[in-house]
Parts: sequence; C-alpha cells; structure tokens
Amino acid sequence: MRPFRIGTALVTTVTAGLGLLGLTGTGVSGHYEEPEYQVIAEAADYQVRHYAGRIEARVTVQASYGTSVQTGFRILANYIFGGNQARASIDMTTPVSAAESLSIDMTTPVTARGEGTEWVVSFMMPSEWTLASLPVPNDPRVELVEAPPSLRAVRTFGGRATTRSTQSQLATLRTAIEADGYVVTGPAAISQFDPPWVLGPWRRNEVQWPVRHSSGKG
Repeated sequence: MRPFRIGTALVTTVTAGLGLLGLTGTGVSGHYEEPEYQVIAEAADYQVRHYAGRIEARVTVQASYGTSVQTGFRILANYIFGGNQARASIDMTTPVSAAESLSIDMTTPVTARGEGTEWVVSFMMPSEWTLASLPVPNDPRVELVEAPPSLRAVRTFGGRATTRSTQSQLATLRTAIEADGYVVTGPAAISQFDPPWVLGPWRRNEVQWPVRHSSGKG
C-alpha cells in the first residue's frame, strides 16, 4: 500500500466504514485501510457499530470547521509523508539516523471530532504500527494516541461534506437514534473517505455520534 500525496489546498472538509449486518472486518476504501468494526444494529438510515481500538495521529485546531480541517490535514499529512524522526533500535547493525524521515501509508478516513471552534482532526495509523514503533513527529502539535473501542451510530451520505450538509446529516441522525432509544455520549465526528478529486455524486461520507442504549443493551 503506497501513500497518495495531496496538495495543501485540496482538502476543504473533513473526515469512518461501510458494512453488512453481523460482519466484522477491516474495510478498504480504494486501496486504503479503514477502521475495523462490527455492525451491532441496523435501521433504515443508519447503523450502530462497535469499532475496535486503534492508534491515531491527532492535532487539535481552534478555528471554524472548514479552517480546522484544512489546517489539521496539512499538519497530519506532513507527519505521515516524512515529517517525523525515525527511532533506531540500539541493537540494529545498521542504525537508522535520527534525522531520517519515514513515510507512513495513508489510511481512510480522515476524521474530525468536536464542535464550534475547536476540532480534533485525526488519521488512523495503519494496523502494522504500534505506539512504540511509530516515528516521533517533528511537529509537537501532532499527538499519537491509542483510541479505545467505541460504540457509534453512523449515517452514510454522498456529495460534498460541507458545513451545512454535515450539520443537517448530524441532526437527522440524532433525531433517529434518540427515537430508537440511544443516548449520545460525546461529540460528533464527521468522516470523508475519498480524495478531493472524486466528484460529489461518487463521494462517500459519514457522520457519527458515540452512543449507548438507554436500556443498557448497547
């Protein structure tokens, strides 16, 4: 799997998987690894999924939604495309220089969580990496975090993930899940799976709310 390179002006909106009831697996969007999840329940216009834990590279940006995504994406893309310090094991026969940079494969989606003027933009790290093996970011704003498993209600939609469209989708999803007995437990997430050059009708986006069921069943 090779990373694709994206110019700093190409991504204007943010950024999780498509599945069938009862299936577990790691999805692939195009040739890129996606988060692993299991579908727990399925309604007419949304799914409830249990996501496995994963490692993420994150950056927190205080700005509007669109500006936060643009800024966060540039910072994280710089990290995975070489803006990092490779850490060499002391017992290697040919040590890697501390100044050498590594390129990390791209995954999908790019995700932003938050609201208002503070957003956490994140990339999932490919599953072959661990916190110990990932190279240290050159930019101190980049955090490497082990995200725990989570239960999320997810609604998929096409077109461009603009501020207006995502807020509308989030409102629709929240109304539906609360009617079905789910309680929102944290901030929303907005996900975009496709490179910016994919035309709107063929794009795949998702909005998510972290949830629990009021009955305690999920």
